[in-house]
Amino acid sequence: MSEKTRPTVVKALPFWLQTSLIGFVLIHVASLALPFVVGVGLKSLALCFGLYVMRMWGITAGYHRYFAHRSYKTSRWFQFVLAWVGASSVQKGPLWWAGLHRMHHRWSDTPRDIHSPKQRGFWYSHVGWITAPDHDGTDLALIPDFAKYPELRWIDRFHWVPFAVLTALCFAIDGWRGVVWGAGVSTVLGWHGTFFINSLAHVWGSRRYETTDTSRNNPVLALITLGEGWHNNHHHYMNSANQGFFWWEVDVSYYTLRALALLGVVRDLRRPPAHVLRDKLVGAAELASAKFSGARASAELKLIEARTAVGQAVESAELRLTEARTAVGQAVESAELRLTEARTAVGQAASEARTAMGSAVENVTLAAETRLTEARDAVESAVESAVDATAPAKN
Repeated sequence: MSEKTRPTVVKALPFWLQTSLIGFVLIHVASLALPFVVGVGLKSLALCFGLYVMRMWGITAGYHRYFAHRSYKTSRWFQFVLAWVGASSVQKGPLWWAGLHRMHHRWSDTPRDIHSPKQRGFWYSHVGWITAPDHDGTDLALIPDFAKYPELRWIDRFHWVPFAVLTALCFAIDGWRGVVWGAGVSTVLGWHGTFFINSLAHVWGSRRYETTDTSRNNPVLALITLGEGWHNNHHHYMNSANQGFFWWEVDVSYYTLRALALLGVVRDLRRPPAHVLRDKLVGAAELASAKFSGARASAELKLIEARTAVGQAVESAELRLTEARTAVGQAVESAELRLTEARTAVGQAASEARTAMGSAVENVTLAAETRLTEARDAVESAVESAVDATAPAKN
């Protein structure tokens, strides 16, 4: 289907299959009440924590840093994995989520921002926007770079499938207790962890950079969202794969992306250039005097720049080393293959030579035996003739 004939806005599924206000409230009520009915155990708590971390990562590293901001690259199959894990968090589909998030950055804290506490109040920016019927459908025009993939359009429309599969797995692992804690409580905690970035991270925290919005850095939110709490950093340079710009700013999502990059699963992780780190600082002099002397602040900035440069150099060296190892491995494999082929050829030649030699020896032996037999026959014939010739003479 061409771009001209394909509908721009994909209509949402029926009301009862959406993350609607009714479903949103019911899951909250069930997650608050049912734990007292089914009880709790180590397995259910492990499910709750593990699935919280997994799905929070699916939102932060997948929906946010990959689909919304393209801060790194990956393969098509792992792109689908990111979409699946993100969709299991019950925050609708990747195209819907990333498209609206791009709108948020384009119109941040203006009347066109869909979840600005400054424009519509804290609670609407926290939960109201995701349950509002105004935002049900997916506008593919907001995210044409990923809308071209049919598998992503499928998972965007049937975004409830990953959660249904996850719920079934929770039941298989720990029965109804697993469903309540793994699929219920974990989901609610993940919701509010994510939603706090839209609401609380624009109200509570510190501002390092002079952005045009009210974004703030909040270390508490950074811990519970695997690094998303460095929100002022993010709005200052949104295309970075790391939102914790400095070493002391914990960013678990970025650490895992670095690990995946070393394994070759993801690549080309974007990082803020050195000049971005020092641009548009809020009250730079006051900030420096509050923590360090002017000289120490300058030294720390230079140290940060040096660490950034070293980190980039290390990444480049690691990439070249990986490429060199790959090339050497391929050369060794090629040499081993050629050696095996040579050994096979030599073996075949030796076998053929042995066969030919055996045949030659056999032929020579046969010929010699034939000639020897012929010679014996000739001698015997000559002897007989001589005997016959001498017999009359005696008589």
